[in-house]
Amino acid sequence: MTATKQLRDEHEGIKLMLSILEKVARMVEAGEKLDLDHIQHMLEFFRIFVDKCHHGKEEDLLFPELEKHGIRNEGGPIGVMLHEHVQGRKCIREMVDALAGLRRGTGEGVRSFVENADGYISLLGQHISKEDNVLFEMGDKVLSPEENGTLIAAFEKLEVERIGVGKHEEFHKLLNELQNSYLKEK
Repeated sequence: MTATKQLRDEHEGIKLMLSILEKVARMVEAGEKLDLDHIQHMLEFFRIFVDKCHHGKEEDLLFPELEKHGIRNEGGPIGVMLHEHVQGRKCIREMVDALAGLRRGTGEGVRSFVENADGYISLLGQHISKEDNVLFEMGDKVLSPEENGTLIAAFEKLEVERIGVGKHEEFHKLLNELQNSYLKEK
């Protein structure tokens, strides 16, 4: 296991939640009835798991290590990833705000939610592709087995500190439940 392999594995869960978000956004756009608490749980996944945990591993641990090996931040791939993390946070905040409008049944809530969900799906889809196929490939070439081991141990510690013991498993359960609700053929 390498540090980038662990992050790539997390990307698979994130991509699954993005597929669920896509389905939910189309339902919201069409005015279909759905459980708004599901959207709240999805936004918690994006805020807590994706941003605090996954992006925290990248920003606080992996990226600084890659910079030590000469992979550039300013004007380089790390800087692009950091900028996209900031853009993603803005989309999440806007979706959280839009959820209140959805609960009140406002057209503005629908418009804002759909617009920001679509933006987030597009942004993160491209972002994950760049990390998996460019930045992580670069990292795989420069990180030693010892550095990978140190990063993985630090990832585990960060996860416990940022989201708590057992929260990762709760998010996996949520993913399965939402997948069964929105992506399974009925």
